[in-house]
Amino acid sequence: MKREEMADLTAFLAVVEEGSFTRAAVRLGMTQPALSQIIRRLEARIGVRLLLRTTRSLSPTEAGARLLDTLAPAFAALDETMATITALRDKPAGTIRINAVEHAAEAYIYPALQTLLPNYPDIRVELTVDYELVDIAAERFDAGVRLGEHVDKDMIAVRISPDMRQSVVASPAYFALHARPNTPQDLVAHFCINLWLSGSRGHYVWEFSKGGREPKVRVDGPLTFNDIGLIRQAAIDGVGIANLPEPYVAPQVAEGRLVRVLEDWCPPKPGYHLYYPSRRQPTRAFELVVNALRYRS
Repeated sequence: MKREEMADLTAFLAVVEEGSFTRAAVRLGMTQPALSQIIRRLEARIGVRLLLRTTRSLSPTEAGARLLDTLAPAFAALDETMATITALRDKPAGTIRINAVEHAAEAYIYPALQTLLPNYPDIRVELTVDYELVDIAAERFDAGVRLGEHVDKDMIAVRISPDMRQSVVASPAYFALHARPNTPQDLVAHFCINLWLSGSRGHYVWEFSKGGREPKVRVDGPLTFNDIGLIRQAAIDGVGIANLPEPYVAPQVAEGRLVRVLEDWCPPKPGYHLYYPSRRQPTRAFELVVNALRYRS
């Protein structure tokens, strides 16, 4: 049905319900002559009279009554649907899809959702762990979570963690057999535990910074994982050197199960940020998730 035809039927329904062209015109916000023209146009298109008009009364013809019997419940159902949709604007509901790296998902996102979701049973969150810098719009994610330095400038970014350092660590047993590295370049001679990035990015390149120098080192070793939990365990077991987020290995360092090296080459970096396209119109559910994740120092 064309938009014009829908408008004509709405006008017909208003005239019958009001029992007057004058009152119907006021209800529709138009002049009485304009409304009369619409009804004549509708009758001409259908080919039958829909209204009987006298100086004192207005009533539907048999054809008009049949049309009314169909229109009235249909428009009532439409009004009810629109009311329901409008209510959804204020009732948090829907599925939010987030793409994040493993540590962010485990340390920041899940704890926040664990607190939020019991209070909003109609919100669903799909959390995908991935180290690839995916195109969240193309992959139909609502948001991504990465370190702030990796977020594109055209995205809206919301900090969800404090600044963070990387930790280069290995077990005491490993360093009992191998000299500790003094510079990032020394890592080339060590057994290192690699992180595999999905897609075409391959092994994660270890990045360092000190005194204006920012070397990037491609390390090698006997094991590669796409799971930082396994990387940490392999480091604890003495397989080699790992490069992991500082909070992720802080307990093991404090316990003496891991030893940290190259600390002066690992300055703080912008923490995790949740990001999404600036053109996105946030739903109430999305706003609640973002607010739950927002970092508060």
